[in-house]
Amino acid sequence: MNIPLIGREPEQEILRDFFDSSRPEFLAIYGRRRIGKTYLIKQFFNKIECIFFTVTGVKDGKVSLQLKRFIKEIETVFYKGTEIKEGKNWFEAFDSLTEAIEKFTLREQRIVLFFDEFPWMATHRSGLLQALEYFWNHKWSNDSRIKLIICGSSASWIINKIINNKGGLHNRITRKIKLMPFDLEETNLFLQARDIKLNYKQITQLYMVTGGIPYYLLNLKTGFSSTQLIEQLAFQHNSLLLKEFDNLFASLFNNADDYVDLLRVIAKNRYGITQKELIKGSRKISRGGGAVRKLIELEEAGFIISFTPHLHYKRGIYYRLIDEYTLFYFDWIEPVRNTLQKESLEAGYWSVKQNSPKWHSWAGYAFEAICYKHLRLIRKKLNISPASISNGWRHVPTAKSKERGAQIDLLFDRDDDTITLCEIKYTHEPFIIDKEFAENLKRKIDVFKKKTRTKKQLFLAMISANDIKKTIYSEEMITGVVVLEDFFRKK
Repeated sequence: MNIPLIGREPEQEILRDFFDSSRPEFLAIYGRRRIGKTYLIKQFFNKIECIFFTVTGVKDGKVSLQLKRFIKEIETVFYKGTEIKEGKNWFEAFDSLTEAIEKFTLREQRIVLFFDEFPWMATHRSGLLQALEYFWNHKWSNDSRIKLIICGSSASWIINKIINNKGGLHNRITRKIKLMPFDLEETNLFLQARDIKLNYKQITQLYMVTGGIPYYLLNLKTGFSSTQLIEQLAFQHNSLLLKEFDNLFASLFNNADDYVDLLRVIAKNRYGITQKELIKGSRKISRGGGAVRKLIELEEAGFIISFTPHLHYKRGIYYRLIDEYTLFYFDWIEPVRNTLQKESLEAGYWSVKQNSPKWHSWAGYAFEAICYKHLRLIRKKLNISPASISNGWRHVPTAKSKERGAQIDLLFDRDDDTITLCEIKYTHEPFIIDKEFAENLKRKIDVFKKKTRTKKQLFLAMISANDIKKTIYSEEMITGVVVLEDFFRKK
């Protein structure tokens, strides 16, 4: 089924400028597996008159195989299938491509060179990166028709080897795209394009499992509820989201188990964990630069965020897991993985689990992760400047202290001498702020004032999946409310 290109407006604008430019261009695009990088590029350029040369790396493929596929594409695009001499190495292969480009005499027609899954092509000692450096610097960058795109799922490889290259490709990238998952509204539009019509609540439940990854959404079927769809995706024999986990990390990282080990430790700490505690708690990871580098790579790939808790700068960097699929896998799929590899669970399994206290607690955590991905829309609804600093805050008393702790789910430190504190609640019914909850909120605010010593004006907002019920306490305390519908309003 041909799905129209959903969303991706900023990325399409970059591609338009990239293509329309009167100079040679070099673009790097990266993002995790299944995110839609290849689909974006091919859909965009299929609508444009150009010479579109595309070749895709073969994972774990030998150099000879990669070269054979490369030459075959040259024959198809430039010679109408006529065979040409196979290159023995990447320098010879790029010579053949350059010769084909030079023979193409239509000076006004642009030539797009799309090297997909480039890290897979750049096998050990293949010489591909050196060949790319030479031909871009000495050949292709002199031809204004050429628009080169390097693409890969390994974000760290693309960043380190291409974007931040210290050698011949240093500062050669003219544009870059980091492709992110769909947000909630893009997920809604994608499902509508597939004739899957669900309400906001059910779409959000699907988002808690899929994280807005287009390929996962592509496997959904029309005519089912979110509960039924999650069961099909995750809890049937060899289901997609069972098999996907190992494939996902193996495609992104070498020694993938080390990265998964880090994520497991982070996942156990709902409000974040310090870098020091993380490295100590992850026994498989060596201390020092290796672990820090892996954390940077996990953040670049969109699995975690790093942050410094508000006014706790001396405590260093914290990390928090924000990838919905990974969160879901650890808590719900992995515990029944052996059963799923042998047979499906009993029909209706997920319907029971989704009504359990554990699910309701977990859903609150997942909804917080969703909120952090939709900060722009939260700011917009609360009329907060984009310049405000978003963060979280937590006070944990010492072991012998009689003090009580306090947690602020989200706050915005604004540039108008004000801080907006946000309480996040995921409930199936409108949330009720009763006397007990109001007193707890007041205590939180008092602890925040005392420990931060802030003199700024404090406002309190609620982010509630199903609105809040008006009470005397809500009228007194709450200055702004963000509801689920606000996450689906981009304009």
